[in-house]
Amino acid sequence: MSAVQQNVTKEIVTERLKTVNGPDFTGNIVDLGMVSEIFIADGKVFFSITVPAARAQEMEPLRAAAERVVKAIPGVAGAVVALTAEKKGGGMEAPVPSRPAPRPAPPAAAPRATPHAPASHSSGKRGVPGIEAIIAVASGKGGVGKSTTAVNIALGLAANGLRVGVLDADIYGPSMPRLLNIHGRPQTVDGKILKPMENYGLKVMSMGFLVDEETPMIWRGPMVMSALTQMLREVEWGRLDVLVVDMPPGTGDAQLTMAQQVPLAGAVIVSTPQDLALIDARKGLNMFKKVDVPLLGIVENMSYFVAPDTGKRYDIFGHGGARREAERLGVTFLGEVPLEMGIRESSDAGAPVVVSKPDGAEAKVYRDIASKVWDRVNEERGAAAAAVPSIVFE
Repeated sequence: MSAVQQNVTKEIVTERLKTVNGPDFTGNIVDLGMVSEIFIADGKVFFSITVPAARAQEMEPLRAAAERVVKAIPGVAGAVVALTAEKKGGGMEAPVPSRPAPRPAPPAAAPRATPHAPASHSSGKRGVPGIEAIIAVASGKGGVGKSTTAVNIALGLAANGLRVGVLDADIYGPSMPRLLNIHGRPQTVDGKILKPMENYGLKVMSMGFLVDEETPMIWRGPMVMSALTQMLREVEWGRLDVLVVDMPPGTGDAQLTMAQQVPLAGAVIVSTPQDLALIDARKGLNMFKKVDVPLLGIVENMSYFVAPDTGKRYDIFGHGGARREAERLGVTFLGEVPLEMGIRESSDAGAPVVVSKPDGAEAKVYRDIASKVWDRVNEERGAAAAAVPSIVFE
């Protein structure tokens, strides 16, 4: 660490943050008690800002202003600033406004009191030949590390002995070419069927292989649906135990296309510990429930930070929010992924930690999550099979 970076202190950051006005220009965010504990590592500054939950969406300019003034401090190499919703009554009990309530349970009594929706085998959804199971990795909002989580779960499934493919369904921001260090254009079998690209034992298809990285995507809904359908069904995937679909953030056309047209074995929701991210994650959970896609569980990304020099743990964005939300909703909690510089750096370099540091603690976290995901897939298969009525001829 340089001498300049060593001079960046919490006191300097705090003083600079006092120049950021609070909501409605009432004082500053420090004196109003809105700033969490500040943590500094390798010149990077981490903290969160607590805001009223009812006004969360309008507070983004405040967050951006705080990030901007901190980045302007000499010696600061970067800043990670998150908004955290003000808790009332102990947490996330309040329902998301303007969202309809989840669909009621079927009238027949069910032995399992969980919100996991059974797989729909009578919905007319057409599977993909050769692929045993398709799982979606989704998030209610961007910036929670969904793609990094998806690729490491896929590599974890492969490390556990499964044949795995990855479909990058984020049409507007495909990231798999970079994450998996794959370049070039896919070949075709007969001028119609595409051959998937491959690396690290994964078969991969992404719009990023077909369009230059700098090309802006301005497609409308029907074009997105057509592109997704082609990348799923007009690719020679071969025999796969599981296809991991990296969904775009949110609950738009791409998510509905996959959920309504493909027999998904289940969905994994990625969130961070902070309340605002969990509010958005709940939207994704509700969407999949409404279209009868089993909820395999929730992953808490950026769960905590361990200082590399002292080994001390910091819960920068709070901790355990996703676990509590999973328990509240009766959804499986799949695991916690730390906020670790090495995960981001290895991902940016095209060598995710599960393959670049297979014996490391972070790789073990992803392999364990992958094992739980596959266990949940098999549980849902068993539940679906048990739900199919038998026909007895007398």
